[in-house]
Amino acid sequence: MLDSSASKAQRGLHVEPLIGLEWSEALEQPSTPAAGAPGQARRAWVHRAPEAQVLALYRAAASAEPGLPAPWWLRAVAAGSMGSRREGFAVEDRVAKLLDARPGWIFVPWGIDGDTGYWEYMPSERALAEPGMPTTLAHTHRHPGWVDVVAVHAGRPPAPIAVGGIPDLRANLSRLESLRPA
Repeated sequence: MLDSSASKAQRGLHVEPLIGLEWSEALEQPSTPAAGAPGQARRAWVHRAPEAQVLALYRAAASAEPGLPAPWWLRAVAAGSMGSRREGFAVEDRVAKLLDARPGWIFVPWGIDGDTGYWEYMPSERALAEPGMPTTLAHTHRHPGWVDVVAVHAGRPPAPIAVGGIPDLRANLSRLESLRPA
């Protein structure tokens, strides 16, 4: 007679580690009206719980599944390239203040990989002959400028443009808004 774990494996039962389930719940956003800015979209456990607890759970979950979804700022804090979650929120809020003051930028309150959201420059869609993606600005942990811009495109997305922080974004925003499809 097979033991129960072997029997379950034969039936194709897939068991997720509990840490993965706990992490998934930590990222889950409560259902509320759509947010108009990142600060309004920070409602998940990872945004509100004590930072040390969030970091400990992330590290435990990431050791079980290295590519798991996580907010950009949490990846940066875990890597030691950002000091705190509060610093990440400040970056998001400064970008929001800059883009809110310019016509055409829309905050999209659902992100990927556990992020709060991203920004789209809607007038850039006019440059497309077929449906595609407008110029998009998203936060990243991959470099200390914390901002990537993907130019307007139809089909395969171009490589992201690394922005060197808020001053660089402010200085080059007009150029980024005028990007054309390749």
